[in-house]
Amino acid sequence: MSQQDTSKSPSRLPVFLQGVDLAVVTAFACIVVLLLVGSLYSSSFLSPEYLLQQLQVGSFLAMAATGMMLVILIGQIDLSIPWLITIGAMMSTAAAGWGQWGPVLAIPVGILSGMAFGLVNGLGVAYLRVPSMIFTLGTNAVMQGLMVVRTGGAAPQDMSTDSMHDLATGRLIAGIPNPVWIWVLIGGATVFVLKRTTFGRALYAIGNRERAAYLSGVHTRRIVVLAFVISGALSAFGGVLLAGYSTKAYQGMGDPYLLPAIAAVVLGGTSILGGRGTYLGTVAGVILITLLQSILAIVQMPEAGRQVIYGATIIAMLLLYGRSARMRT
Repeated sequence: MSQQDTSKSPSRLPVFLQGVDLAVVTAFACIVVLLLVGSLYSSSFLSPEYLLQQLQVGSFLAMAATGMMLVILIGQIDLSIPWLITIGAMMSTAAAGWGQWGPVLAIPVGILSGMAFGLVNGLGVAYLRVPSMIFTLGTNAVMQGLMVVRTGGAAPQDMSTDSMHDLATGRLIAGIPNPVWIWVLIGGATVFVLKRTTFGRALYAIGNRERAAYLSGVHTRRIVVLAFVISGALSAFGGVLLAGYSTKAYQGMGDPYLLPAIAAVVLGGTSILGGRGTYLGTVAGVILITLLQSILAIVQMPEAGRQVIYGATIIAMLLLYGRSARMRT
């Protein structure tokens, strides 16, 4: 077959699936399967109250996953998520003890702390050209060391403020947990940024080919830095919500979120190499991971087994997405 004939050959996907993001459809199909499986183990698994609780728990993961998605879209990775979450929680609770203004400053201090380390990550990756996997892993260790030196292993005041607790556990509107509404707002803003702004288009352009984006006039270094700053802010805010939910901050509270955050983004169809992905897919990935964690908790799966299942799930989905990508060509 000639080159011209090859370029005009139709996609091997069925007509009704052309133009559909198979990754997102697959993720939502897996969610339905998990809901059915969960209902076999617990009669209350499909109850509205239990599902709202799962969305509330998932919203904490969603904060980190949203920032992680922006970083992955540019072809990078942020391995400092665990201590970005922890530093947001510990600094917010520590700031709560700063006199009468402490409760007011608690949440902003937690978020700004994450932004500061996100800025360090961005500068290191964009200007020093250090591979993001190495630099962010180093930053994660630095944050851990600094917090241990500063606090002796615990925040000077490790209890959350009333406003933090209300923000993480209250239900101000329609009986839906506040963190779910926060997720809706941040998710809506993320979709708008990705689809309607120059910054969003630049993220995809850099992920596809950074050199080409630079030659087309995109300030690539500035965009990379901003992506890491946003990731740091969102992860730290997730830590603030976690501290409010559990009423206190402690070391290592962000450790369980690194692999699930990456998994949620990848399972939602965002290419780990950058340049492709939708936020709807990330939403599906977060819900999928949250339900999977819930089922594993119900069956009392050991932590080692959970890690095996996470890894196997990611590999299986990556193989499936790779096959669907080849079918489109």
